[in-house]
Amino acid sequence: MNRPRILITRTRHQASELAAAVERIGAEAVLVPMIEVVPPRSFEELDAAIRLLDQPDDKLDWVVFTSANAAQALSTRARELGALPRLKRIAVIGPATGKAVAAARLAPEIEPMLVPTEYVAESLANALLAECGSQQRFLLVRAEEARDVIPTALEAAGHSVTIATAYRNVTPPGTLPALQEIFADRACYPDVITFTSSSTARNLAALLASIDLKIPHGIALASIGPITSTTLRELGYEPTFEADEPTIDSLAAAISRHLKEP
Repeated sequence: MNRPRILITRTRHQASELAAAVERIGAEAVLVPMIEVVPPRSFEELDAAIRLLDQPDDKLDWVVFTSANAAQALSTRARELGALPRLKRIAVIGPATGKAVAAARLAPEIEPMLVPTEYVAESLANALLAECGSQQRFLLVRAEEARDVIPTALEAAGHSVTIATAYRNVTPPGTLPALQEIFADRACYPDVITFTSSSTARNLAALLASIDLKIPHGIALASIGPITSTTLRELGYEPTFEADEPTIDSLAAAISRHLKEP
């Protein structure tokens, strides 16, 4: 009996965790990354942020990271510049981002990181607003194409927000040929396609549209969370199921449940 085939659309360096989870439940992981993390078009914002963090004076009250990639990018660029930023108060969008901050040695030594109850921008913005009374100064380190939920909410409440673009997502050059091969033959179709961000959904839809294709009916669409599900619907695709919480472990559990359904 053939194993179920799960198409994983994460970046290549992030796909291993989900691929391992998929293999553990007896399925076959098919890795075709929809996004690749590359440096920003300009380092101007990130370099300015690093200089600010490298100063001994308290110029900022909070540093906010909305992805693990943002923390890794700031750390990498700081090393290239010979800087050693030590952040005091940090807010992260979820545990995976918190682990990346700790691994990059950016974690605060006294106060714990602020993590929202739900791992989405809206929840993080609300958590920050609840934590901060008087006017605060924020540095938001994020992707180039990020939504403006957090800065809009903070600025509306009278806080100051500096945005540092740390990286951008692009489509890897080998992705389109891989998709053409997969969708050229029904026998090669995956049983499930995973979507771990809005970028993976948009890029897959755009690439298929470029060769006059859509995701065929009958393939389950697995969404990591509500934001990604909303993007899929905007693209004309209804998610088959959604992870209970936006984490890789939860997504893997949802895939396992789906595969066990009659």
